[in-house]
Amino acid sequence: MTNFNFLKYKKFFILVSVFFVFFSFILIFTKGLNLGVDFKGGTTIEIRLEKKIDIEKIRNSFSKSKINNFSVKEFGTGNDLLIYTDNSISPNDIKNFLEKDLSEKILIRKVETVGPKVGSELIKSAIYSVLLCLIAIFLYLWFRFEWQFSIGGIVALFHDLIITVGVFALLGLQFDLSIIAALLTILGYSINDTVIIYDRIRENLKKDSSSELSILINESLNNTLSRTLKTSGTTLLSIVAVLIFGGEVLRGFAFAITFGIIVGTYSSIYIAAPILMFFKVKRDWSIKIDNTP
Repeated sequence: MTNFNFLKYKKFFILVSVFFVFFSFILIFTKGLNLGVDFKGGTTIEIRLEKKIDIEKIRNSFSKSKINNFSVKEFGTGNDLLIYTDNSISPNDIKNFLEKDLSEKILIRKVETVGPKVGSELIKSAIYSVLLCLIAIFLYLWFRFEWQFSIGGIVALFHDLIITVGVFALLGLQFDLSIIAALLTILGYSINDTVIIYDRIRENLKKDSSSELSILINESLNNTLSRTLKTSGTTLLSIVAVLIFGGEVLRGFAFAITFGIIVGTYSSIYIAAPILMFFKVKRDWSIKIDNTP
């Protein structure tokens, strides 16, 4: 079993995390997110080309047109493309323009349009879904452990959520409904890791009610480290494969999951566990004590 002193630099890691959360807030509210069609409204057009054409050539064609706020992504075979635009021009006009400029036959396979009102409603629904998830997790941790564990778990999840969204703002990556699904997945993955660590902390508290809390938390983190690294490592192997080979359509989702697993593993060890030291955690678990603040 390993014997790392995880709590030796707990103040340093907490300060680093506070800085990144604060910096992420600044990015989100100043630079903003690159919202996809799902949220800001627009049209998604799925087209198929008769033969594969370099995607940069297609982007250059759009640049020569009067089409604003467009993006082009490859998916499936090299002949299939997804085009995202605002609602200022019809899909048929886009098709006619590309056929003329590229001298190639184009087939429109699917068109999806989202209005601004629907987009704003989706934003509200996305926020509500994340908040409800956090509330449910908070209540679960309180029911299963004690309120101190609930606070530690939620602070860690909030940390993961804000920093992941901040990275999307920093890099200008498209933020759509698939990223909301990725964020909810990250919350579930991160809290699962945290619960494993909390279970071991509670077991050690039951076995030893006299040792310093820092010693018991360190012991618990070392006890679960192997399991944490194996789970994170094997999950990363599969999601990184999706990130590399999954194509442009899945890249944002895969990136969010990849980054979320890394930051979630970090927060379980350096945020969720050390934060218990700031509260009066129950030591004698044979007696029911109400420590509700």
